[in-house]
Amino acid sequence: MKLYYSPGACSMAVHIALREAGLPVTLARVDLIHHKLVEAENGTDDYYAIHPRGYVPLLQLDDGSRHSEVGSLLQYIADLVPERKLLPAAGTRERLEAASWLTLVSTELHKVFSPWLWHKETADSTARACKAKLQLRFAELDRHLKSREYLTGGTFTVADAYCFTIMGWARMLMMPLTAYPSLQQYLSRVAARPAVQAAMRAEGLIRD
Repeated sequence: MKLYYSPGACSMAVHIALREAGLPVTLARVDLIHHKLVEAENGTDDYYAIHPRGYVPLLQLDDGSRHSEVGSLLQYIADLVPERKLLPAAGTRERLEAASWLTLVSTELHKVFSPWLWHKETADSTARACKAKLQLRFAELDRHLKSREYLTGGTFTVADAYCFTIMGWARMLMMPLTAYPSLQQYLSRVAARPAVQAAMRAEGLIRD
């Protein structure tokens, strides 16, 4: 498989999931500002020629087909290797809970951070409203994680890969998390996982 990614973008959740699943992957870095491939393919660096939407992640399977959208890719990867228990079995209440967390991260974190807080032209009132909503969700996560190692309990799932990735944007945007100690401990716990370390190192986010 080949993952089109940008360092620290939401594609990192898929990168982490692939490594947690033990699946081999080739990485293709994308410059999201200019929508260009860092290394050209088939004589072009135009990322739009590969993915008309122009964003990451994009996962190319071994049959050459290409697929996008974080939530769907995370579930697909988890289902490829059920023995890794990156998601509970389909049709169970445990799967429902994990899918609920995937959806919450997508709608209440990912799409509140992005695009609003990444663009300088965003109105101050909009940025303040987004940050206020995010702080409500940070507080909710902090309460939830006081008694849990991971989002669904004691087992790491792809929902944690997604949450960890998006919460990393708080640091990039200078949003302090000191008021949320349980959330901070959770992020440190996820960051220490070997697969997470490997993904971050491969993306140039940490160095030995």
